[in-house]
Amino acid sequence: MANRTDPAAKSIRGTNPQNLVEKILRSKIYQNTYWKEQCFGLTAETLVDKAMELDHLGGTYGGNRKPTPFMCLVMKMLQIQPEKEIVIEFIKNEDYKYVRILGAFYLRLTGTDVDVYRYLEPLYNDYRKLRRKLADGQFSLTHVDEVIDELLTKDYSCDIALPRIKRRWNLESLGSLEPRRSALEEDFEEEEEKEDNDQSADELDDRAYEKDYYRGRSPTRERERDRRRDGHRHRDRDYDKDYDRDYDRDYERERGRGRDRDRDRDRDRDRDRERDRDRYRLRDEKDYGREREGRERDRRDRDRDRGRRRSRSRSRSRSRDRKDYDGGDYRKRHARSSASPRRHGDGHEDDEPKKKKEKKEKKEKKDDGTDHPDPEIAEANKLRASLGLKPLKV
Repeated sequence: MANRTDPAAKSIRGTNPQNLVEKILRSKIYQNTYWKEQCFGLTAETLVDKAMELDHLGGTYGGNRKPTPFMCLVMKMLQIQPEKEIVIEFIKNEDYKYVRILGAFYLRLTGTDVDVYRYLEPLYNDYRKLRRKLADGQFSLTHVDEVIDELLTKDYSCDIALPRIKRRWNLESLGSLEPRRSALEEDFEEEEEKEDNDQSADELDDRAYEKDYYRGRSPTRERERDRRRDGHRHRDRDYDKDYDRDYDRDYERERGRGRDRDRDRDRDRDRDRERDRDRYRLRDEKDYGREREGRERDRRDRDRDRGRRRSRSRSRSRSRDRKDYDGGDYRKRHARSSASPRRHGDGHEDDEPKKKKEKKEKKEKKDDGTDHPDPEIAEANKLRASLGLKPLKV
């Protein structure tokens, strides 16, 4: 409900007034905290108080492109669509410059071509400063006349595409607008009148001087004037020679000083360059020495570890060989000691394992029931023994 256009609002350029703002910017304005808290329930009368609190203008800023309060109030004006007289009063307000810019921006979006030129062109004479928030969040300085020129000549302003308007000369040719008169035109006319009057007065003075000059000429005066002029000319020529001589001497002296200064500067530069080269060379040698020492240290550590691993493996192999050797001797001695009784005995000890084995086999045969006197039971027990079952006991 808070984002809907006023039902009594008229369509502008064949569409909803809020559609003059792009959808992405419109959704960002609807999600903005200033729109939700400060612009809710505003009317044409209470909108003036919020406009008076503005301290900068701009479109969107920051990484997530947050809209400025100026743009939120423009959106609110498109939503409630105030009357034309209220917008014109906004533009004519000279106390609050941001209220004037707010009204001019709204009129540029919704007004006709004639109204745009008629009410915005007089603002070219307003040179007050304005703060404008840029896309990176920083502020820049601008002026009222610059903002008005942007509204009249550019296609985009404050991240909004401005509706197209006709050129002024087209409207003048159609008779819809009168030719524009500059505020400085009267001053220009006064300056031209003053220049014309000054030129006429100078011409009159020149004519009067020429009359007086030709009226007061005489041969003797002309002769004395020529003599004085010649004397001044010779004196000026001698002065010029002395001046030229002194100038050449000073020029050669300054040139020699400048050459000495350049030589000293080059010498100092070469000395500094040599000092820097020596410093860099020493630093490189130190770095190379450190790297070389580090490589040698790493090589020594690797050799030491390799030697430790070799000595450890060698000791393991020795201990293994010793165990094998000891075990072989033991086995030989044990075999020799165990073979001697059989060699010298009577062989009864070899017969004992065979007897035990035969007794065990007989016992197993008796246990599985295959030796039963009844042949049927013996067959059944064989079958059960093959299946791993217990024999029948009858």
